[in-house]
Amino acid sequence: MGRRKKMVERVTTLMNDPERIRNIGIVAHIDHGKTTLSDNLLAGAGMISKELAGRQLFMDSDEEEQARGITIDASNVSMVHTFDNEDYLINLIDTPGHVDFGGDVTRAMRAVDGAVVVVDAVEGTMPQTETVLRQALREHVRPVLFVNKVDRLINELQVDSQEMQVRLGKVIDHVNKLIKNMNPEKFKAGWKVDAAAGTVAFGSALYNWAISVPMMKKTGVSFNDVFNYCKAGDMKTLAEKCPLHEAVLDMVIHFLPNPLVAQQGRVKVIWHGDENSEIGKSMTHANADGDLAFMVTDISVDPHAGEVATGRLFSGSLTRGMEVYTSGTAKKSRVQQVGIFMGPERLEVDKIPAGNIAAVTGLKDAIVGSTVTTLDGMTPFESIRHVSEPVVTVAVEAKHTKDLPKLIEVLRQVAKEDPTLQITLDEETGEHLMAGMGELHLEVIAHRIERDKNVEITTSKPIVVYRETIKKKIEAVEGKSPNRHNRFYIYVEPLDTEIVSAIKEGEVSMNMPELERRQKLIELGMDKEQAKGIVGIFNSNIFIDMTKGIQYLNETMELVLDGFEEVMRAGPLTREPVANVKCVLVDAKLHEDAIHRGPAQIIPASRQAIQAGMLMAEDSLLEPYQKVFVQVPQLLMGGATKELQGRRGVILNMTTEGDLAIIEARVPVAEMFGFAGEIRSATEGRAMWSTEFGGFDVVPSSILNEIVGQIRERKGLKKDLPKASDYLSM
Repeated sequence: MGRRKKMVERVTTLMNDPERIRNIGIVAHIDHGKTTLSDNLLAGAGMISKELAGRQLFMDSDEEEQARGITIDASNVSMVHTFDNEDYLINLIDTPGHVDFGGDVTRAMRAVDGAVVVVDAVEGTMPQTETVLRQALREHVRPVLFVNKVDRLINELQVDSQEMQVRLGKVIDHVNKLIKNMNPEKFKAGWKVDAAAGTVAFGSALYNWAISVPMMKKTGVSFNDVFNYCKAGDMKTLAEKCPLHEAVLDMVIHFLPNPLVAQQGRVKVIWHGDENSEIGKSMTHANADGDLAFMVTDISVDPHAGEVATGRLFSGSLTRGMEVYTSGTAKKSRVQQVGIFMGPERLEVDKIPAGNIAAVTGLKDAIVGSTVTTLDGMTPFESIRHVSEPVVTVAVEAKHTKDLPKLIEVLRQVAKEDPTLQITLDEETGEHLMAGMGELHLEVIAHRIERDKNVEITTSKPIVVYRETIKKKIEAVEGKSPNRHNRFYIYVEPLDTEIVSAIKEGEVSMNMPELERRQKLIELGMDKEQAKGIVGIFNSNIFIDMTKGIQYLNETMELVLDGFEEVMRAGPLTREPVANVKCVLVDAKLHEDAIHRGPAQIIPASRQAIQAGMLMAEDSLLEPYQKVFVQVPQLLMGGATKELQGRRGVILNMTTEGDLAIIEARVPVAEMFGFAGEIRSATEGRAMWSTEFGGFDVVPSSILNEIVGQIRERKGLKKDLPKASDYLSM
């Protein structure tokens, strides 16, 4: 512990000098070596023993992570590295690589300024490499590249020195191509990775060595020397001459921005308030004496201290006992403890200034994405947008009736810790439904509920989350209130895909200044009058008010939107969430007496008009898809393609590399259950495969009625399909 204590003292001293801080994330495809790399960086900083580095997997502290051999949660650590005789503080976040836990990567990217992208030299850039790079660039996080497992190229693939350099060059080119396509302006601004400039390092995290061009100059070890050492199997000498932590952390300190530089560009991307206001300037300059602006990126539970909110401090300083506002709540909270993470341990400190990643207890109302501030009425940070959506659901029940009240509390807690999880209570069937990113995601959560929260549960078989949508535009439909005194005339039509994408990307939202939103929508092809009339956006659906001068409508608009949101949460056909629908209010007749236009009258009237309208507009279902990437020996390719096509999959691309065939396909999530076992038997266990979220697509009409029937039966709804007339009161 003495070593750790000394480290904490060094960390707390450096915290006050933002120029010497680097906040970085380590991102990659699953199994490309992130956690092994983190281990070596910690060993280099003297926090764990060098002998165990790479095998200890210090950052995978959860027993489930150790049992499965994968990272599930992003974990933080602060350490000190000396570069050019100066000490620097490095706040590092090790992130998961599995597609089911991609939400952790998105949240971590909000807290950091730079990312070390790890790529396996043998496998090259994989689907998840692309996804994590996109998440980083979207949050304006600058990447540098570490090409891992170079020893495998030499010893397993037996390439010669020339071929090795060609293959490494290809990896760099591909990463640059991705950066250029995802963010051309940053690419032009010098964000490309370049071995000659020093923004690429090559090495082996397992054997603890790495080399980069600046490192070659410093040590005199050339590429040919590296090749010869690997060929001779002498990794130890190589690790002594070119220690991995030195090459990677030197690169991080030299090329990734400190908070002062990073926040000048990042604040305007993640915060839409007035840049010239006091708080705007304070955040841009990482001012430790300004008002507090803290963005929560992670919530975890400490058995002794309760909820711990971890996040990035953009302005001000956090101290114990200070009173703060949390966005979305009116009352103040009191900060109980502030600390920093050392992997699984949280160590208390007295004060944390702007530019650091901090862990805080006492913020009971905070959720992931909350803005915590001392400034009443501060514009909150932009909400964190996740790349994929929940596509698989299980019903959760308590094994013992006595645990029922506890289960509800536990599910609420779990959803708070992991915002990519959606928990709903189906009031008609009394089931608790848990929707997540995939089978593994839900399996891990269910296991944690039993292990950490001590509630024994049973879960149903996984089922797929569909979305309802419409196919055509219809004339306005009249919705009447139960007392017949209020009427709304609403028509529905499909929303343009460009606008849907902009909403999902967060480029269009109700938090934006109205003029900016209107301008953006007109650019995307929306009619000017409609763009002006937007009053509500819910998921990927919008509500537009096109009426003119209707008395009392302003007072009742909130209730009209409540009706709209109710339908968008559960559509008329199958009670599944609704996507990509535009609802337009064209006329309304309202009773002059407020008592006759209360919630019990207005909400049903707007709700019924939209429900009936959707059924008239050919209400249909969208189903989630996954992109599936399979690598298989060419001789066994037939078995793999047959397996994919037998699951309604469409083969998008096939390429060959040596004797390997690489198949890219798009398969409905509903058909992916049990895929792991089947692909193994179809390819004699020699296929490697991975998936990523592939969006939604309309269910083929040939199987639509069958799927709708199954969903309605499962939810206990009437067998007969609903008709528009069911919702219109005569």
